[in-house]
Amino acid sequence: MNQTAAAQEELKTLVAHAALQFVVAGEYLGVGTGSTVNKFIDALAASGIGIKGAVSSSKVSTERMRSLGIPVVDLAKVERMSVYIDGADEIDPKGFMIKGGGAALTREKIVAAQAQRFICIADFSKKVDILGAFPLPVEVIPMAAPEIIRRFALMGAQAELRAVQGETLVTDNGQYLLDVKGLQIRDALDFENTVSQWPGVVTVGVFAHQRAHLCLLGTPQGVQTIVY
Repeated sequence: MNQTAAAQEELKTLVAHAALQFVVAGEYLGVGTGSTVNKFIDALAASGIGIKGAVSSSKVSTERMRSLGIPVVDLAKVERMSVYIDGADEIDPKGFMIKGGGAALTREKIVAAQAQRFICIADFSKKVDILGAFPLPVEVIPMAAPEIIRRFALMGAQAELRAVQGETLVTDNGQYLLDVKGLQIRDALDFENTVSQWPGVVTVGVFAHQRAHLCLLGTPQGVQTIVY
């Protein structure tokens, strides 16, 4: 691991531990997916904070939490959560995000929608002025993928199926993922509304309706708390 990557890992650890202050003992907690969230899960397990249970956004996070003794409960059994904690691939000055680098955007959006507060944990490289430099993940029904690729091309963007080791990635929901390059998303709410209506789109990885309420941003000067 080079020096830059090591420093980024340190920042992820820093914000993961900072997020513990928002965990409410004795209540349900929403937990996202990704490398920063993995550090939060580890910190939560070591903290001794007793939660009623965690609602997980992916099979990967579920397995990690269970292996560390954190109780995981089905979302169907939870009416509301006080807090949902997750990372972001990009976050703009309004708290709008691009998410889905870990392929869990649909379940992340569902869990986030049932939480009173979304706490985003990220390092400063994820802070942007305009969303779109990170390829936008879009979960789609497989038969619709070619048409959705064409629709993005008409917008001047390039969409391609995500593959892992030469095989098309299949999400936890049994669908495909498109990664879309060449976007500048200046109106996140309108973009999310528009693309979500395209036939065959399951979830677009713009989180505008489920935006962050607060971001714990890891910087070389420490954790910066940004309220939206």
